[in-house]
Amino acid sequence: MSAAQPVDDAASAGDVREVFLAFLRQGLTAFGGPIAHLGYFRREFVEKRGWLSEAAFADLLGLAQFLPGPASSQLGMAIGLRRAGYAGMLAAWIGFTLPAAAAMLAFAYLAPHVSQTWGEGWLHGLKIAAAAVVIQALVAMARTLAVGPIRAGMAIGAGLGVLIAHGSGSAPQVFALAAGGLFGLAWLRDEPWTPPKDAATHAVPREVSVGALAVFGLLLAALPFAATLLQSPTLGLASVFYRTGSLVFGGGHVVLPLLERDIVGRGWLDQDTFLAGYGAVQALPGPLFSFAGFVGAAQDYAPGGLLGGLVALVAIFLPSLLLILGVLPFWDRLKTYPQARGALAGVNAVVVGLLAAALWQPVLTSTVQRPTDWALVAAAWVFLAIARLPPWLVVIGFAVATGLWTRVSI
Repeated sequence: MSAAQPVDDAASAGDVREVFLAFLRQGLTAFGGPIAHLGYFRREFVEKRGWLSEAAFADLLGLAQFLPGPASSQLGMAIGLRRAGYAGMLAAWIGFTLPAAAAMLAFAYLAPHVSQTWGEGWLHGLKIAAAAVVIQALVAMARTLAVGPIRAGMAIGAGLGVLIAHGSGSAPQVFALAAGGLFGLAWLRDEPWTPPKDAATHAVPREVSVGALAVFGLLLAALPFAATLLQSPTLGLASVFYRTGSLVFGGGHVVLPLLERDIVGRGWLDQDTFLAGYGAVQALPGPLFSFAGFVGAAQDYAPGGLLGGLVALVAIFLPSLLLILGVLPFWDRLKTYPQARGALAGVNAVVVGLLAAALWQPVLTSTVQRPTDWALVAAAWVFLAIARLPPWLVVIGFAVATGLWTRVSI
């Protein structure tokens, strides 16, 4: 085995192709959001294919949940890395992301034409469904991440602070996440923890790991300055999405408040189109972060279309790839430190507050235009949380229903 190969056997072209096709299948069929994706991955790669043990899967899942970024995509990258090396890592990401990303890029082109044909009613239906999805995610996250007076207080404080500072870009969210880590370090590090018995193999060479972490930090610090110095809208766009991918804790739904402040707050994209795209991605399989492709293609700041969409997609996922490579060799030691667990618990509590603030502004304030809209949001939530209908069905159903109702009412 060469020094730079992070798997037990050298990756072959057949291994890489196998990884790509396996994750492409997941990208085409894995509906239901990040939590559902984890279940699909376990069934496919532990039970069916036997690519890794139950213990190794649990260990890599713990790493993905510890890092910022999309947990299901990061888990897929780690599985691809173990199976077929660095090429397998890329193959897993491309296969899992490709279907939803292609659909969201197409949606950026088709949305204006659909609006001309159907009117704006279908967009309103997408926004209604998006509001219900965020409510469902907020309730689920609060039950696990904001339990107890300390975490609940941190979540409430963060939410109120971000609402008060609305219109100030992404700085309030970044400050809230940093404060959450510090408060968690002080107050939550002594909580009991049982170390898992795992059998994961972390064989990324140390020099590769350190290099990946250095590139991660360099890009995070340098991209905004490079965009300003070179007056490059494309680099500016990449900077926004790279920072978002570096700071999103708590899953794909938290991408909403961070991107909304940067994209809509700067006037790069109107709020209705932004929320419609967020609603549409709920109807697709694969990662919610593919929403970045829609925003990058539809925004007016940098070159949009296919180029803008690809820049946004690469930029928002690149931090995850670098962090997986960078942290994996240190994971066994890092997860035993109570300081690290406390900081993560604090950040996760603040994430609940950020999502609650985003639920109010912009989701509900721009979606609920009349009293009947409250009833529609409640109905969509009932379909999702009580009737447990799949999100894609609720999204499509509300978009079609409100679109038809608007045309009949005219």
